[in-house]
Amino acid sequence: MKTPYRTAPAPSAEIPSGIPFIIGNEFAERFSYYGMRAILVVFMTQYLMNADGQLAPMTSSEAKAYFHLFVSMTYFTPFLGALLADGLLGKYRTIILLSAVYCLGHFYLALDDTRTGLLVGQTLIALGAGGIKPCVSAHVGDQFGAGNRHWLSKVFGWFYLTVNLGAFIAMLMVPWLLKTYSAPVAFSVPGILMLLATIIFWSGRYRFVHIPAAGMGFVREALSGEGLRCLGKLSVIYLFIAMFWALFDQNGSSWVLQAQQMNRVLFGVEILPSQIQAANPLLIVLLTPLFYKHLYPALGRFLHLSYMNKIAIGLFITVLSFVLIAVIQMRIDAGYHPNICWQLLAYLLLTSSEVMVSITCLEFSYTQAPRSMKSFVMSLYMAAVAFGNLFTSAVNFFIENPDGSSRLAGASYFWFFAILMLVTAIGFVWHSRHYEEQTYLQEET
Repeated sequence: MKTPYRTAPAPSAEIPSGIPFIIGNEFAERFSYYGMRAILVVFMTQYLMNADGQLAPMTSSEAKAYFHLFVSMTYFTPFLGALLADGLLGKYRTIILLSAVYCLGHFYLALDDTRTGLLVGQTLIALGAGGIKPCVSAHVGDQFGAGNRHWLSKVFGWFYLTVNLGAFIAMLMVPWLLKTYSAPVAFSVPGILMLLATIIFWSGRYRFVHIPAAGMGFVREALSGEGLRCLGKLSVIYLFIAMFWALFDQNGSSWVLQAQQMNRVLFGVEILPSQIQAANPLLIVLLTPLFYKHLYPALGRFLHLSYMNKIAIGLFITVLSFVLIAVIQMRIDAGYHPNICWQLLAYLLLTSSEVMVSITCLEFSYTQAPRSMKSFVMSLYMAAVAFGNLFTSAVNFFIENPDGSSRLAGASYFWFFAILMLVTAIGFVWHSRHYEEQTYLQEET
């Protein structure tokens, strides 16, 4: 049956009827992705087997390098999804097609706990998860026009809250499944949730605003003077954002390995190292409304909170989070076992920076993209995530000695990234003063 394409609805003060299906899909999909991702480093360093069924784990540096390589792959494949969505199939069909690939990746990972299974499963997941990323967030924006654009910022906020609610539950549950049962069980549950996500999205097919693929119109707009200027301006901004992601995504690798060396007893309960990551999505759920209702209005009395200013503040807060992590590591290197509460404080700082950088960049990227290039520009933003993780992966491959030790060990590893982030934040402030914003939204009929 063909997908029923239609133009955007007449101006309305109501939230578009397709939004609940997108939100439900995003909750289940993010559970599947972050649940799988939460246990990757622990799986690679403690549970990985060889072809003979013998335990064959990776070293810490190797696991960190492969973790960030996988995340990098996941954020490069959005280019493929964007080309399919904007140029050929449209966003809806692209999401359905790549979601099926995504499900296969989860189940392959559950069935084979060797390096081969890890490679095939993660490749399929990277293709599916990455391919749908620019389409889903752009599909959210497509539901809005001039008549209901006042809902856009709020709905993107809800969208991000849903992402983190799914991630929070998954980061608590899936590490427990790995420890209590086995790797196949722990990887199967995210696969089941991804299948559910696909069914939910398919169920909303008659409620969505469907923007048809632009075909050659997409190519013409991308290569037009306006399109090239837009891509050039955004690419420079995204180079600065890439360094933010080089640091941020280490909460799933180096921060987990640091947590293994800390006193993780909290309120009489010992928390698993992988479960500490759940602090990030929980804090997102708590901090996002706090920032939008109270912090932003308060700061707005003294500072014009443009997209650029929010991002700049977030970058400097990222520096503080890694300074704290470096200080914690100095205590560990000195033979102490600091309580996990100190790392939770670093999570508070890192999550605050995420609210100001990541949520802002989602809305910024959609509004700054020409109408037929929404998914493509979203994929360009996600390439910044890929480059950041590729940089971190390269650093970890480079610093590993042949015997498995590291040339940048202990606190010096975290100080390196903190200083690099400080230089990046200062450079962003200087460059952002010259950026001129221009908003594009879908037209209504």
